[in-house]
Amino acid sequence: MKKKERVLCIHRDRLPPSWVSLQSIVPMKMAAFIKACTASGFDFINRQEAEKNPSLKQVIPYIVLQTKDLAHTAIYNRQGSETRLHDLWSLGIGGHINPLDQANSKASFKDILLSGMNRELDEELVKRPSLDQAEFSGIISEDITDVGSVHLGAVFRILTQTPESYLPGPELFRFQWVKTKKLNQFNVELWSQLTLELISQG
Repeated sequence: MKKKERVLCIHRDRLPPSWVSLQSIVPMKMAAFIKACTASGFDFINRQEAEKNPSLKQVIPYIVLQTKDLAHTAIYNRQGSETRLHDLWSLGIGGHINPLDQANSKASFKDILLSGMNRELDEELVKRPSLDQAEFSGIISEDITDVGSVHLGAVFRILTQTPESYLPGPELFRFQWVKTKKLNQFNVELWSQLTLELISQG
């Protein structure tokens, strides 16, 4: 964890209760998510402080890659900076949103979110098709794990016809495309379990 890193946060008590229950899976349109977060207000908080403060929810873009026929889903083994998730499998590419994702003081929440989402994709994928666009699916949240209690997942999904065109960077350890129906054979992190339920509702 970077000592001086600041991350995008929203106060938990300003969010709809259905978003921050013990386990929240909320399908929604991006416009509704943006409107609620904008109305709640947001700020960049020192990450070390935010990680210890469950009254704050750090907003995390969480991007899932699937083939257009939904038959295959990309998955990787957690080995990155978040040691609490090590050795679990994940469907989600993403990470914290930082001030560098805010182009200027007038940037909207939507602009900041999409900038952070695209930066994370560019950082973690060496190569990806420019025509494959990420679509917003909804949000996930949970208070069961230490990690989940201080984060809010903004779930995006990219559907592709060319999975072989995605080249992972070193953070996506053991990256592979697996049959979606066989994902239950992997020890996936809780957020990935919630995400699968979310996108199945969509």
